[in-house]
Amino acid sequence: MEAAAVPRSAAICRAAPAVQAARALALPRRALSASAVAAPAPRRLVLAARRAADGDNVETAPEVVPIEKRFPAFPSVMDINQIREILPHRFPFLLVDRVIEYKAGEYAVGIKNVTINDNFFPGHFPERPIMPGVLMVEAMAQVGGLVMLQPEVGGSRDNFFFAGIDKVRFRKPVIAGDTLIMRMTLTKYQKRFGLAKMEGKAYVGGDLVCEGEFLLVSATE
Repeated sequence: MEAAAVPRSAAICRAAPAVQAARALALPRRALSASAVAAPAPRRLVLAARRAADGDNVETAPEVVPIEKRFPAFPSVMDINQIREILPHRFPFLLVDRVIEYKAGEYAVGIKNVTINDNFFPGHFPERPIMPGVLMVEAMAQVGGLVMLQPEVGGSRDNFFFAGIDKVRFRKPVIAGDTLIMRMTLTKYQKRFGLAKMEGKAYVGGDLVCEGEFLLVSATE
């Protein structure tokens, strides 16, 4: 015996309460697409899984290098003992810690490690330690002295003095903890008078902090 057919209108009426309940419990369309539908795996992961299934080697993620091992030490063309053999300056006015690049008769690149223990910070300034601009210029001049007091330039290797500075500009403050990198380039030298004209630039972290033109003179005692 065949079952009696249910009229279409009655089926709709019976289904209506169930549909309304389902709609009441259903998540919003946006939430459903974000939470219930899984995003497809990136193509890179799919290919890696396939290679692993085939027995191929799967590239592993590169090992993370700790930050303390990421930065190599500065090279040392002249250490502090060699600098002391050339420059007459001594504590607290020797402002070059190391020469990291040098080309005889042309240029030198030196560094000054600026620390809170430098004797000028208690007064400049107690609440905001900033390296005085005049000492930045002095440090750069000392790097220049390492160039001009060499036999390749004809320097006396005795002493040198400021004869003038021009076009000096301070771009950014230098604070405790910075490493001041100074490049002094010889642009003109008058051997007869012992006069050297130099171009100087100083950097911290690749940023220019000071620049200017220097006139130095070498002299015997």
